[in-house]
Amino acid sequence: MSDADLQSSGSRLNIEIKARSGDHEGLRKVLQHRGARCVGLDHQVDTYFQVPSGRLKLREGTIENSLIFYRRPNQAGPKQSDVLLVRLSPDPALKALLTASNGVKVVIDKQREIWFDGNVKLHLDRVEGLGLFVEIEAIDADGSFSIQDLQVQCKAYMDLFAIRDADLVEQSYSDLLLDMQAR
Repeated sequence: MSDADLQSSGSRLNIEIKARSGDHEGLRKVLQHRGARCVGLDHQVDTYFQVPSGRLKLREGTIENSLIFYRRPNQAGPKQSDVLLVRLSPDPALKALLTASNGVKVVIDKQREIWFDGNVKLHLDRVEGLGLFVEIEAIDADGSFSIQDLQVQCKAYMDLFAIRDADLVEQSYSDLLLDMQAR
């Protein structure tokens, strides 16, 4: 699938960051003070499959269940992520099909506290084997926001949370875990 196919498939555009976090309680207080909406705590198992480009993962959670394909550069700080997402009901047959056709790359097990502030989705993550993280996703699902608008929103939350450059993480959880396993 080309970049043009991604854009014409009803995909959504995200500007996002991932950062290490040592203080979920402090971040939670900031979110509550802003009036952000907490969706809840989701135990998520993300199975990443071998694909020739981009990333394909099956998310199995207690709140979110999706098949997600995305392309995103590995870079610290706000980065564009082009996402195709299909919400679905848990289905062991789909996981078996994807496993048989592609092979499993890695499995990520995490506890994710999900928050929303308008079009900004925030995650307070506890990732098995990796630790605590915060993710900020400024999302344009319908063409209402420019890339610059999303970058401003993402940067505003980085400032609000006092995220330092040293806290930023370039890689996906899948890459981080694979790197750790390779050591």
